[in-house]
Amino acid sequence: MNLQQAKQGQLGVQRVPGYNLVDEPWLTVRPVGGGPPVKLGIAEVLARAHQFEGLVVEFPTQLPALLRQVLLPVVADATGAPRSLREKGERLTQEGGFTKDELDEKLLPYLGEHHASFDLFDPTAPFGQVAGLRTAKNETKGAAALVATAASGNNVPLFASRTDADPLDLTAAQAAHWLLHVHCWDTAAIKTGAVDDPQVKAGKTTGNPTGPLGQLGVIVPTGRTLYETLLLNLPVTPPDNLGVPQWKRGPHGPGWKPRAAEGLLDLWTWQARRIRLIPHRDEAGQPRVDRVVISAGDRLVPMSELEPHTAWTFTAPTKKSTSALPERRPRRHTQGKAAWRGLEALLAPSRQSTDGFETSILLDQISALQEDDQLPADYPLQVETFGMVYGTQSAVVEDVIHDAIPLPLLALHQDSGFHQLLLEVAEQAERLAQAVNNLSADLRRAAGADPIPWDKGQRPGELLLHALDPLVRRLLAGVRDAGTNEEVLDQGRLAWEQVAHRQAWDMADVLLLAAPASAFGGRTLDQPGKAGKTQTYRLGTAGANFRRQVSEILPRHTDAVRQAAAARAAETGPALDPAPGADFDY
Repeated sequence: MNLQQAKQGQLGVQRVPGYNLVDEPWLTVRPVGGGPPVKLGIAEVLARAHQFEGLVVEFPTQLPALLRQVLLPVVADATGAPRSLREKGERLTQEGGFTKDELDEKLLPYLGEHHASFDLFDPTAPFGQVAGLRTAKNETKGAAALVATAASGNNVPLFASRTDADPLDLTAAQAAHWLLHVHCWDTAAIKTGAVDDPQVKAGKTTGNPTGPLGQLGVIVPTGRTLYETLLLNLPVTPPDNLGVPQWKRGPHGPGWKPRAAEGLLDLWTWQARRIRLIPHRDEAGQPRVDRVVISAGDRLVPMSELEPHTAWTFTAPTKKSTSALPERRPRRHTQGKAAWRGLEALLAPSRQSTDGFETSILLDQISALQEDDQLPADYPLQVETFGMVYGTQSAVVEDVIHDAIPLPLLALHQDSGFHQLLLEVAEQAERLAQAVNNLSADLRRAAGADPIPWDKGQRPGELLLHALDPLVRRLLAGVRDAGTNEEVLDQGRLAWEQVAHRQAWDMADVLLLAAPASAFGGRTLDQPGKAGKTQTYRLGTAGANFRRQVSEILPRHTDAVRQAAAARAAETGPALDPAPGADFDY
């Protein structure tokens, strides 16, 4: 082998020991009740799923990849998806995780029957890969091409400590995680053309979309144990809608095509890329991966209606017709926005033909389970959200979105006070942030400056939302734990408004105290679009406007202050000074 061949990655494949994901310790799980994480294979993770809180991953977006590409399809194909809400509720609440019959007669025999299909380095049918995949020049790439956080080609993460020239040697477990991650989240744009792919032009394929999860705002409900999380993520669906996972479809060749998903299991195990891991032995004789081949894979067209892990947005039809229904599209998460700020979509009931939002199939079914008393109102449901932010024609990863919030089950019922409370709290937080931004803009105008543009710099309203974030999360957890206690609901609503009021005025005080002396006299400006109309901006009117807005946004706190002032006046006569906690009129 000459130096040029080595630089291009034209390396011979070493014979390495098998690495079967059913048995090898490639999944890291966190025990219930604490303790150090442990590493296990698929079989033992499922057999002891009730003993673990959940999976531990190196990178957040690996979690839905592991669930969808391996654990959920194994469980669904072996035991069947729930055929009714009652069956789902019974399976979800059974003690001890999977029953002995489910393990001995379904799951373990299934893994035994398909054991060979889970060998990561099988020479003829490696798991999730194409055996013998190669380019016309036998070129390969460094393993960094698999890793979303590593510099590779055009994908250079901000503040990355590595360069494309640095070799990245992955353990077999790491390679398996990132292999599945690529199938779900890979960047778009040009991919290296593979030999025997009839759609290759000039050694490349163009027009590749991102991985299917990159087009969604992924929503994963989680329970108290990994077992409960698996059942929460199995939608009620008839057997005809399941289809088969990728390991039962037969070995993939280098060719690919645009197609629709043929069932839920095909959707979950979608092969968005054709990949070959090139392993070698380390000094201890263990398999590692430092070179890969990645080319175009199947393109999901259209987005499947079976997709359970996203909320949906309805938009007006593009063609004006009385019979046309709104378009239903996956709702993606917004960069830099906490999950609770998107509650209007998480809590939206199922819809058929109206503008607005629709929650995920899974959350809708969880709501129905609680309504049928198969889950208690205080069940500690968590919702994790995942997303990928791509840049430059979706060819690079700019940011990763991940959040987790407690979600009260009663809030999933549209006609409940809990539902209205959470939507109201989210709206109040947004309106308070806007009020702070309005105050900032008025003070800047009064001082002779322009307001901060909405798309440039950091406006003070964002700082307020950051300060309110832990308060909203505490409220969500409190409402969830309260169950059906309406008294606690009322107390929580008032307590939220009191604390939100204090936080809003703390932020306003910073802006008011920083205003220059010229803001007292103010400045008179022409009103845009209104000939001959002017408006005077000064510190006093800016503070008064803010006080009025906050009082309108937080009516319960305002009423409580007024009632307390009236009670004191009845006892002692009218007070000259503002009552403690009342708004100060600047």
